[in-house]
Amino acid sequence: MITVAIAEDHQALIDGIKSYVKYEEDISVIGHANDGEELLHLVRLKQPKVVLCDIRMPKLDGIEATKIILKELPYTKVVAFTMFDQDDAVKQMLAAGAQGYILKNSSLDIVLEAIRSVASGKTYYDKKIHLPDAEKNSSKSVLSSREREILQLIAKGRTSHQIAEELFIGKSTVDTHRKNMIRKLNLSGAGELLRYAVEKKYEF
Repeated sequence: MITVAIAEDHQALIDGIKSYVKYEEDISVIGHANDGEELLHLVRLKQPKVVLCDIRMPKLDGIEATKIILKELPYTKVVAFTMFDQDDAVKQMLAAGAQGYILKNSSLDIVLEAIRSVASGKTYYDKKIHLPDAEKNSSKSVLSSREREILQLIAKGRTSHQIAEELFIGKSTVDTHRKNMIRKLNLSGAGELLRYAVEKKYEF
């Protein structure tokens, strides 16, 4: 089951998504939040698999909320869900680690497609937004900010234990990020991840 949390302040839109999703056997909306702080509380409590996250929110915007969510819960996937299709907004959300970006005026079928796509480990971008090919295919758009940080240290030859000490996180967390990066970048294993890190170290 793909559990979903929604960060949105328009109740009619939330109700519309809930009504549409209730007929889907593989997706369940487990809660919604009206501002960034409320979203963090909800995500920490229920740990959804996917978060539909508005960018402009009171108290804490979607960009900062996304960074915090992915730092604390690296298995959670974030899809930007917004009216803004400006390049800056897209790039900031992708840099924060969002794996999808859809517009609120998209059809509900698009919303479901985005949820399923990011839940399976893929990325999803609304066809209506401008996203240069270079941005789509780069590690910057695929990996979260924390993963890129770890990839930089891998390129420097650091072990998981050394990375954990340097970033003040657990070794198991580093190992989880390594596995996620291998999957996201379609690599075959740790050796290929190291080679990728060395080759791309100037692009992070």
